[in-house]
Amino acid sequence: MRTSPALRAAALAATATVLLPLAACSDDGDGDGSSTPTGASTASPTATADDLTSQKLEWSPCPPPNTAQGGGESPSPLPGGVVWECSFMDVPLDYAKPDGRTIELALVRAKAKDQQRRIGSLVFNFGGPGASGVATLPAFGTEYDRLRTRYDLVSFDPRGVGRSEGVQCADDAQLDAFYQEDSTPDDAAEEKQFVQGQKDYIADCEENSGPELPFVGTTNAARDMDLLRTVLGDDQLHYFGISYGTELGGVYAHLFPDKVGRAVFDAVVDPTKNAEQSSLGQAEGFQLALDNFTKDCAERDDCALPGATPQEVEQGIADLLGELEEEPVDGLGDRTLTQTLATTGIASALYSQETWPLLEQGLDEAGGGNGGLLLALADSLNGRSEDGRYDNSNAANIAINCADSKQRFTLEQTKAALPAFREASPLFGEYLGWGLMSCTGWPVAGAWETPDVSAPGAAPILVIGNTGDPATPYAGAKAMVEKLGKGVGVELTYKGEGHGAYNSKDACVQRAVDGYLLNGRVPKSGTVCG
Repeated sequence: MRTSPALRAAALAATATVLLPLAACSDDGDGDGSSTPTGASTASPTATADDLTSQKLEWSPCPPPNTAQGGGESPSPLPGGVVWECSFMDVPLDYAKPDGRTIELALVRAKAKDQQRRIGSLVFNFGGPGASGVATLPAFGTEYDRLRTRYDLVSFDPRGVGRSEGVQCADDAQLDAFYQEDSTPDDAAEEKQFVQGQKDYIADCEENSGPELPFVGTTNAARDMDLLRTVLGDDQLHYFGISYGTELGGVYAHLFPDKVGRAVFDAVVDPTKNAEQSSLGQAEGFQLALDNFTKDCAERDDCALPGATPQEVEQGIADLLGELEEEPVDGLGDRTLTQTLATTGIASALYSQETWPLLEQGLDEAGGGNGGLLLALADSLNGRSEDGRYDNSNAANIAINCADSKQRFTLEQTKAALPAFREASPLFGEYLGWGLMSCTGWPVAGAWETPDVSAPGAAPILVIGNTGDPATPYAGAKAMVEKLGKGVGVELTYKGEGHGAYNSKDACVQRAVDGYLLNGRVPKSGTVCG
């Protein structure tokens, strides 16, 4: 998804649970990114443009992930014993200087089962921005194993993410303190502290990753994908983009319409909305998901939360958050559950209907003084592992968002916008409204108000909207179809809950996607599933 920086970008891929540990490829297990990479490409750090297009990838079994990619074990083999392989591809840091400095992008693949009927590579981007594709694809590889019948499944860490010259900002201790801070200030003193916290964070980003920050935007990532297509030996890019991956896919289609192969956009970012409008839409989307959660709870006799109606259940949640603002409760170790972390934990659990039971349990326990589960849910969204180390998804999210979006908000402009956010969501409105300041003072100017995704002449792109999606509201799918242009966007609606549709396991959605990607059958635009 095009996640608001306030949501910290670690909710991955519209998949089953945000708590699942990830596995990834990396240089080593310690996360410092300093050792010689395994499976390097043959291009040099100062390769020419011709060298880059002709580079040969050297694939080898994936080692354990580094911290920036989320930590964990090496990825498990797929059914049949197929091993995930990793490599690195060199790309120009600056495409305006293709013979200048290069950086490495981390790659992962699993080879197609049927090499005789192999179509090519199917490249995945799982969103964020900031999600490590090298981590996410192996973690959920069995979800896409049918697609592996005719494709090599391939993903990558986009520039600035994970092992791909990952953006570095604050250290682990600083991030613990940063996330404990009040993100919805109520008076002048709290506003001053909030603004200073944002300035300090941005200063850390500039100090640790300043030279790379101008080059991590979506346009460069799209150009990287076209170079990847060439290096993989494919005439067209076959693509599965999820959440923010749909925006990346749309920008790619605009830049390279004649190179678009079979493509699917799931959990669609609205390309017509600027940063403020997108955040406001997310406030509405998360409020819708919360309303659906409280309705489900109120209708069940065994719901642990107080309240006989959805409104009463929601009021109980709001009361809990108010109490946490005054007095946090015990969390994990020496960390407490604050109002901000509790709100993050609630948002985290709303990404999938399968995590609603965890949300119910976490709210119930927090009301009794045990904030451990809600804090764990917040950690999953913030990219914090159990050992206290953070991946770089938050840093990459902010860097990419700020490289893309031109909007910069003053304190006065942010406060003026808050009433509209409160109206959109009594619970999430201020939380997301104050997030408008995440790019204020960023050292790099943004590229656009909204991305151009028009792609006349491109092959059909299947665009899937989920009516209950909290993070990328349903209306975005229709807007994407219209902006892609006549004869390109093919709209499919899924009437369901959670972020995304394909991994909901809805048979109708999966038939449509599999039929197009594997056999080229384009479903009728306007098809409704669920």
